Amino acid sequence: MSSKSKDFNRVLSKKDVLALAFGAMIGWGWIVLAGEWIKKAGSLGAAIAFILGGIMVLFVGLTYAELTSAMPECGGEHVFSHRALGENMSFICTWSIILGYISVVAFEAVALPTVVEYLFPNYVRGYMYTVMGYDVNFTWVLVGVVSSILITAINYIGVKPAAFLQGVLTFIVVAIGILFFLGSLVNGDPVNAKPLIVDGPKGILSVLIMTPFMFVGFDVIPQSAAEINLPFKKIGRILLMSVVMAIFWYVMIIYAVSLALNQTELNASTMVTADSMKAVYYNSTLAGKLMVIAGIGGILTSWNSFYVGGSRAIYAMADSKMLPKFLARVHPKYKTPTNAVLLVGMFSCIAPFFGRQMLSWLVNAGGITIVMAYLIVTISFLVLRYKEPNMKRPYKIKCGKLVGSIAVLLSLGMLTLYLPGAPAALNWPYEWGIIIGWSLMGAIFFAWAKLSYVANKEDEEKLLKVK
Repeated sequence: MSSKSKDFNRVLSKKDVLALAFGAMIGWGWIVLAGEWIKKAGSLGAAIAFILGGIMVLFVGLTYAELTSAMPECGGEHVFSHRALGENMSFICTWSIILGYISVVAFEAVALPTVVEYLFPNYVRGYMYTVMGYDVNFTWVLVGVVSSILITAINYIGVKPAAFLQGVLTFIVVAIGILFFLGSLVNGDPVNAKPLIVDGPKGILSVLIMTPFMFVGFDVIPQSAAEINLPFKKIGRILLMSVVMAIFWYVMIIYAVSLALNQTELNASTMVTADSMKAVYYNSTLAGKLMVIAGIGGILTSWNSFYVGGSRAIYAMADSKMLPKFLARVHPKYKTPTNAVLLVGMFSCIAPFFGRQMLSWLVNAGGITIVMAYLIVTISFLVLRYKEPNMKRPYKIKCGKLVGSIAVLLSLGMLTLYLPGAPAALNWPYEWGIIIGWSLMGAIFFAWAKLSYVANKEDEEKLLKVK
């Protein structure tokens, strides 16, 4: 298998790579979902859920760190699983992670008009229809679609402009988040954090299944490995650093929100983190709007990162003849997988038409496919440790087989939480519908690719016979 890494420019620095991964993981979900986490599990319960989810991701991240340094090619999961497990498992793995990426991209396209509504409550005009009790309006959809087009354009013209935007926005989000945390420490009330745990283990599990969606992003690093200008050993270290930073971030935000608002205020809020920021800075409307600006920055960082990750994964599959050939086109000037970028952009533009209810559907449906990909990658890690013990591994983790086995077990355990009968099972028909629809689309694309490549091969053989 060849990923044609030479088709890409190695232009991403250490700062660019860290901003891409960390910016992708922190996103904006914490702006509106932190209150839901606390209501479902309690302040301590929500923090425990994110620590447990973070531990799983950290073990998975260790396997990614070694594999990325050993195979620094465009495609990440696709490259690892193909070498270890072959074409069919590689297709399942990569198509699964792509749904995770697409679900984040679509999530952000719905999230941005929702956040803008907090800043400008009267901007929503032009009622069109209702989806699951939520009115979908023309101006609301327009914000999501136009923003999607702009992000698509930035990613179309090159990864370096996208990385620069990522660095600036990530800095803004982190600065405002730290300001919020410090305000909560000074002006928050520990009494507000009670009850510490809600609904026991079930509450914690209901938040735990959301964590893979929140932590996904470190794997953008292996997807863009062909464009990273760093020693391969350092790529693995940066990947792990980004995961640790994200764990601290989410626990910090949960703690700060739990100090800022009591249960009554929490239940009444529609934008919990923004209202928390407002509360800890003496009920300042400006402070609340500042947090919304951080939310918009978080939306754009996550959105941008998953355009990079999703488009590179699609390109790698097309380059390996698992998806139609046109998706493997690299722009001669910009050195970006342009058709893959445009495909991601298409999903982003469609998402706002389904309204705000899409947010929770995408979190859960994307979560299960992300964990599925993690499971296959960790199995690939173990297979390669046994099958190719002498493979050059610039970043080789200690006790690799033990770490890999723990990563497999944790991923498998997390996967079971989404299945029917589990305390936090996905709902029918919406969340399972997304997964089934995505699977059918993958099967159609896979068959299309195979038939077209067979036809091309037959045509080439006929031409050779004529000559």
